[in-house]
Amino acid sequence: MSPATESAYVTSKGQIVVPARLRRKFGIKAGTRLNFSEQGGQIIVQPVTKEYISSFRGIFKLKPGEKSAVQELVEDRAKERAREDREIEADRKR
Repeated sequence: MSPATESAYVTSKGQIVVPARLRRKFGIKAGTRLNFSEQGGQIIVQPVTKEYISSFRGIFKLKPGEKSAVQELVEDRAKERAREDREIEADRKR
C-alpha cells in the first residue's frame, strides 16, 4: 500500500467508515452525499460538496434561444395539465 492509501471494512449492511484524515481533507461531514463510480476496475468515491457542485457551473451553456431540459419539462407539464383540466371540465358538462 502507498502512504496515501487507507482502508476500511464493509459492515454486513454495506456501510463503510471514511477515515478521519480523508473526511477532514475533503470536508466530509455527517450527511455529506458521496458519489460512487467505476473507473478502470476501481471504485472512485467523490464527495458532493459545494465546491464539487460549483465545479460544474457553466459547463452546460445553452445557445441563444435554446431551452433547457427543465424549461421544456415545465412547459410540457403545463400543456399536459391544461389538457387534463379541459378533459375534466368536459366530463363535468356531460
